[in-house]
Amino acid sequence: MGPLHGLKVVEMAGLAPGPFCAMLLADMGAEVLRIERPGNGEGVHDPRFLLLNRSRRCVAVDLKSADGVSMMKRLLSKADAFIEGFRPGVMERLGLGPDVCLKVNPRLVYGRMTGWGQDGPLANAAGHDLNYIALTGALHSIGRKGEPPTIPLNLVGDFGGGGLYLAFGIVCALLEAVRSGQGQVVDAAMVDGAASLMTYMHGLRAEKSWSDTRGENLLDGASPWYQVYETKDGRYISVAAGEKKFYQELLRLTGLDKENLPSRDERANWPVLRARLTEVFRGKSRDEWCALMEGSDVCFAPVLTIPEAIAHPHNRARGTFVEVEGVAQPAPAPRFSRSRPEKPRPPAVPGADSAGALTGWGFEAQEIAALRQHGVIG
Repeated sequence: MGPLHGLKVVEMAGLAPGPFCAMLLADMGAEVLRIERPGNGEGVHDPRFLLLNRSRRCVAVDLKSADGVSMMKRLLSKADAFIEGFRPGVMERLGLGPDVCLKVNPRLVYGRMTGWGQDGPLANAAGHDLNYIALTGALHSIGRKGEPPTIPLNLVGDFGGGGLYLAFGIVCALLEAVRSGQGQVVDAAMVDGAASLMTYMHGLRAEKSWSDTRGENLLDGASPWYQVYETKDGRYISVAAGEKKFYQELLRLTGLDKENLPSRDERANWPVLRARLTEVFRGKSRDEWCALMEGSDVCFAPVLTIPEAIAHPHNRARGTFVEVEGVAQPAPAPRFSRSRPEKPRPPAVPGADSAGALTGWGFEAQEIAALRQHGVIG
């Protein structure tokens, strides 16, 4: 039983951050019911591999019908939380905005996921992860000096600044509702979340320890001891020997402690140190460096592909990845000493188990049959 066992959540199907938030809650034991539009599951992806949809049931509902809206209100009357990820005003036009839903269920936590937020000059503009992190300064800060910003997958906006912050906000609001007896709206915007992720860098900048020029800072590829290096076999290793004791271990294991290298404390020496380390690391294969440095105080790790990461002994020992019906995927995180989440269940095919899902939310068999007959559920 995960720590959120007993909580009931309704999720409006959407793109990356909303499903990721719902996955996190489901991974922790919440009962999450995903609402799809009829026919929406007939996309280019095989539903079995839409891993963000794991561990929850799914019902296809026609929300353009009055019966569909009434059905949703009934579900929300039994829910602790609701997740939606449409542009501002869409849920209101469907007749399921926060004012309506909180009248149906005053304890409901209404979670809203957008890129720009529910208000502001850009609130109704289209956008994606890359645009949101661009506006916050996060994208500008990632990359090599003299090169364009590096796109960090969609981890910073969709998943870090979006889904994680929405899940955190929902859990915070659920805890508050226990004390107050009242629900509320959680306005999670990717611009807000991505900006929050940059808090540490804002502090460094305020004390003039951070340059706005990309690739000139301790953590963005400028320093030779916080770096990715190519090895003899064309693979890569990572070194993060920030503290001086770790740096001394790096020099010892590379043999550079025997050379008269310039001090790392002078920024002007960094290019020389980086060039020398580049040369040294190209002298052995990645696996040879692993045999020498992995597990040491160098702060070292090989740069692995996804299949290599799944097979790595440390990840295997911890169960960092699991296999569900033949599909390898990350395990639920974080871990708990007592309220341990169950192994994830495979993603549901939209509408395939509407009857079973609705039965679990209090609908009778004849009601489900009538909804299906009238085309309310797919």
